[in-house]
Amino acid sequence: MKDYQQILFPYAYNILGSAEDAKDAIQDVLSNYVATPREGVENEKNYLIKSVINHSINLRSRRKKVSYGEVWLPEPVATELADTNINLKDIVSYSLLILLEQLNPKERAVFILKEGFGYSHQEISEVLSGTVELSRKLLSRAKTKLSQSKQPVRLHREPVPSEILERYVNTIRGGDTERLEDLLAEDITFYADGGGKVNVVKKICTGIHEVADLLVYVYHKFEVNARIIATTVNHQPALLFYVDGKILSCQVLGISPESGEIYQISTVVDPDKLKNIEEETRGKGKQL
Repeated sequence: MKDYQQILFPYAYNILGSAEDAKDAIQDVLSNYVATPREGVENEKNYLIKSVINHSINLRSRRKKVSYGEVWLPEPVATELADTNINLKDIVSYSLLILLEQLNPKERAVFILKEGFGYSHQEISEVLSGTVELSRKLLSRAKTKLSQSKQPVRLHREPVPSEILERYVNTIRGGDTERLEDLLAEDITFYADGGGKVNVVKKICTGIHEVADLLVYVYHKFEVNARIIATTVNHQPALLFYVDGKILSCQVLGISPESGEIYQISTVVDPDKLKNIEEETRGKGKQL
């Protein structure tokens, strides 16, 4: 069943946005599958994929909605070795996961299956026990909601030159907000998720001047002694901040491949969401 866990993970994670919840969902499905009679199951793999997708949709439907003013960021997953791991390739970009929070569970599942996994509407209708017409409607609604975003919807992100990350870190270290602003998009958005366990300076910050000031303040107040590791999270450049050998935060950057400007910074400081990324990236990445 170990191979199935790897196959099923991207389906559950892309719907739930949490590696821990995805693993729990997969374990629930596999345990139930082993414990019950399996007469009539012609294709074991497809049966398990369908079961995990629907179980993940149900779990998302029961998840408590994020209240106004709160920030809920997806749990980051290391994709440094995505080129050699087909399952990691199926994980969508971090920026897209944030956008997908606008969708209801079924809209999200249909969008991921159609755009991410290349399912036909007929296949989606079979997975969700619905109709082809319903699948088309759900996809149309999902795309309409996502199209209202100012940023382009990309399943994966193009690689960015490593010197952009180095320049970004060195500029913050130097406390030069004017030079830092040269690296940021005018309408940049900064998010921070402490999970209710860690206090953050600001949960949401927008605008080039405000974000530049915040980044410099946070670094020199909390991260000045941190060891910074550059890695790839959900196919996007990311920085891991370690203090005394313990991960403090994970900062995922949205960088425009056209302009090279940073348009989004997502900082996860929730310790529960950092456990897996710390384990996955141990001994990997480039120190800046």
